[in-house]
Amino acid sequence: MNMRMSAVAAFALALGLILVNFTRQCHAALQVGYYKDKCMLKDVEGIVFSAVARRFDRDPTIAAALIRLHFHDCFVNGCDASILLDGNSSEKTAPPNRSVRGYDVIDEAKGEVEKACKGVVSCADIIAMAARDAVALSGGGRYSVETGRRDGFVSLASNVDLPSPSFSVSQSVDAFAKKGLDPTDMVLLLGGHTVGVAHCSLFQDRLYNFQNSGEPDSTMDLSLLRKLKSICRQNSPADRSVDLDQNPLSSLTMDNSFYKQIILKRGILQIDQELALDPLTNGTVASIATSNDFPAKFGQAMVKLGAVDVLTGSQGEIRKSCGVTNSYPNFLHF
Repeated sequence: MNMRMSAVAAFALALGLILVNFTRQCHAALQVGYYKDKCMLKDVEGIVFSAVARRFDRDPTIAAALIRLHFHDCFVNGCDASILLDGNSSEKTAPPNRSVRGYDVIDEAKGEVEKACKGVVSCADIIAMAARDAVALSGGGRYSVETGRRDGFVSLASNVDLPSPSFSVSQSVDAFAKKGLDPTDMVLLLGGHTVGVAHCSLFQDRLYNFQNSGEPDSTMDLSLLRKLKSICRQNSPADRSVDLDQNPLSSLTMDNSFYKQIILKRGILQIDQELALDPLTNGTVASIATSNDFPAKFGQAMVKLGAVDVLTGSQGEIRKSCGVTNSYPNFLHF
């Protein structure tokens, strides 16, 4: 009996090592410069950058949209471009994704890349590159993106389970942990809000009836409260938007101003403000607010986000068009 149990244990250990090694190989397949010499000497990353830069020159707010697009893609099924798939019940149709923008930028970049080398570059990689370029164009520095992702087949609205803006810090920490991201990663990635906006509907409860108290959120700066009430009228049908970084000189710049604002109790979303108040995260917030290395650390966190549950090697496919799988309608995005 002991020999049999030992044999079973040895087999389980060996299987575990094989699975660990397989997982490492999958992630190791992502690498900086993956497309070098794979596109007939064409600069794939340069092609994507040009598409993003053309749009950014016309509309700098596209930067926040592309960063958000990358986050929403990676948090559901991993970074597999499933958010790009069209369909009546695809991820695009889920409530948190109905205000996502930037699909047209990805499509434009994909079209240009396909002209250079057909069927080589994944839509998932284009999303990751475009997000990096958006950060760089907003003054956040240009970090190196690992590429080699492949595109997924499944996109269902029912799979969309994103952290809510009204989550507590501990709830958010748990949600990020499920993706292999630690609390510091979470605080850094939420710093993407430094170039973002939010619609009134996402924080209106903080202005009028916070947690069903009948009162505003007492943690909000009073001058900000008055300003937001003038923009987000109670019971108004209009769903206007405001900058998440309340420093008007910095609301389109990728810097640490967002953290300075939430320390001053000028956070817009509940989760943003709680980052500066909760003992789990306030030390990290204070450190970022008083240092000059936010762009570099944000880039590192984005690289880590971009490796969440990726498809590599023979997994998935390289889509011909980002909105539809090559085998449509045989896979789930309808």
